[in-house]
Formats: sequence, structure tokens, C-alpha cells
Amino acid sequence: MSRSKRVTIADIARQAGVSPGAVSFALNGRPGVSEATRQRILAVADAHQWRPSSTARALVGARAGVVGFAVNRPARTLGTEAFFTDLIAGVQSALAARRIGLQLGVVPTLDEEIATYRRWRSANQVDGVFVLDPLEDDPRARVLESLALPSVMLGGTPSGPGEPATIWLDDARAAHTVFDYLAELGHRRIAYLSGPAEYQHVRLRSEVLSGLTGHGVSGETIITDYSPREVTVVMRSLLDRSERPTAVVFDNDVMAIAGLRVTQETGVAVPTEMSLASFDDSVVTGLVHPALTCLTRDTFEFGEQAAEFLLDQIEHDGKIEDRRGPQPQLTVRESTAPPPA
Repeated sequence: MSRSKRVTIADIARQAGVSPGAVSFALNGRPGVSEATRQRILAVADAHQWRPSSTARALVGARAGVVGFAVNRPARTLGTEAFFTDLIAGVQSALAARRIGLQLGVVPTLDEEIATYRRWRSANQVDGVFVLDPLEDDPRARVLESLALPSVMLGGTPSGPGEPATIWLDDARAAHTVFDYLAELGHRRIAYLSGPAEYQHVRLRSEVLSGLTGHGVSGETIITDYSPREVTVVMRSLLDRSERPTAVVFDNDVMAIAGLRVTQETGVAVPTEMSLASFDDSVVTGLVHPALTCLTRDTFEFGEQAAEFLLDQIEHDGKIEDRRGPQPQLTVRESTAPPPA
């Protein structure tokens, strides 16, 4: 067949020995054909470098074979946080097995994230979206419902009425794992350096820390923008106090390493003078000295599960039941110990 002529679904059907309808099902990842037939159709399409026409797809309402992920984070930070690398790798692994593409967008604001969903939906560019970092009274939930755009929220708490299906992480339990461990070591002054206050996980972790008051623990949550620069400023102010915390917990591994560097620069010994821990783990936390105590979660597996969940959600007309993500385990390393006498 001439490469100068655009290959059509009818051409693929003729070469694969199936109906055009079967080709449509196979190319759009829909049920209705056997796996052997699907693979035969895909092989013919790949041989001719077939790509769907976005205009025709929008006119007929066919699936795009692509899901979207709009990440509201400064673009420079994505390369420094292992969480995103592992999450996206897990998502891509599961999508590739189903021959589904991933459209990743990095946006600077919540308004731009919402605008991206509207743009993707109007152009029929994606079949569904992942939504990261659940917010208190999240406006994205209402927008996605109005757009009838299949979606899955990553993290947070189980969803309520009118909210996207959620693959949720038990952040309250995770917070107890970390803060209770420090309290059992004897720490009574604990600081938690979090991300922005509007994130659900920040509220949940802060509530757990505040709840330890009855056990004699004085807990303090300090809001940051996740940047190492701001963490450095906050840590210096904590170390300048006459009665500083004996333990500091960070929202992610990059923040924790930034905090560790401040203690080393100021001569505060970890863990004999101050214990450090993180809610996020990665390879580098075990390579620094002292190695950091962290909450360890299989983020790659979380990405795989999230992708499978979104694809299942796309196949259903209505919202499907929430699922629970991988449960974390505390990995105790050299950065935590009982507080100084």
C-alpha cells in the first residue's frame, strides 16, 4: 500500500480480515474483540504508522486512546522529586500494556489546570484524567463533573457525592505511623514542615500531630511551598530558638535533605541533638549521612494501580467504587533516636 495515501480504518480492516467496527474497538481499547484479533489489528496499524484523526474523532465521539495528567507544580521541581518520577513511570507502564497514551501537562496554577481540562475535553484529546493533590473543597471536582470527563483522584480521603472516584491513601494512618514512633522514642516537641495548607494530606497530618497533645506532645505545623530554599529559612529559625523541637518531620525527601544540610552547617548533631524524618522516601534518603528515617511507599505500584483504575472508570458510565492505594511502612534509619536528656 502506498505510504503517500492516508491509511484508513477500512484499509486496516481489509488487511486484518475483520470488519471496520472491530478495528475501531481494537484501536480505541474497547472490549468486543478477542485479544488475538486486537493484536493482529494493532500490528497492521503499526506497520502503516496509522494515527487517528483528531477532527474525525471529535466528530464521531470516538475514544482518543489517551489519558491526561495535568500536574500543578513548578516545572523545575518535577525533576528533583522522586515521587513524580516513580508515579509517572508506574502510570506509563500500565498504560503501555493497554496501548494507551499519556498526555502530560505541567501547569503553574490551579486555574490553568482547570482550563487544561476544559481544553482537553472540548477537543476530545483525552478519554480521562488523573487529578493530583486533593484540596479542601476542591473546585476541580465540580468542573470535572460538569464536563462529564472520567477522572480519578490520587490520594486524599475516600470520595464523597459529586467527587471523582479516588484511589486513596490513608494519610491519617501514615501520620500516626511517623508521629507515634517519634513520641514513643520520647520526643515531646515535634515540628512538621508541610506543603501548602490547602492540601488534604496537610490537614490530616496536622490533625494527627495536634491530637498527640494528650500524650504530652507539643506539635507545630509550619507551612512551606515545598522549596529547599524556604525549608532552609524555616530550619534556621527553628535552630535559633532557645527551646527548639527535638524532632522535625518533612513532607518529602527533598525537603528532608535540605533540612539535614542546615543541621550539618550549623553543627547540630543528627540524631543525638535532633531527629529528622520524612513522609516520602527515595534512593537518596538512604545515601545521605545520616540516612533518613522515612515512610516508604511503593509509588511505582501506586501509579500502576491508578492507571488501571482510570481505565476501568473510562469503561463505566458512572462513578465506580473507590480503591485503596498501597499502604506505607516506616523505614527506620540513622536520623532518628531518643531526644537528648
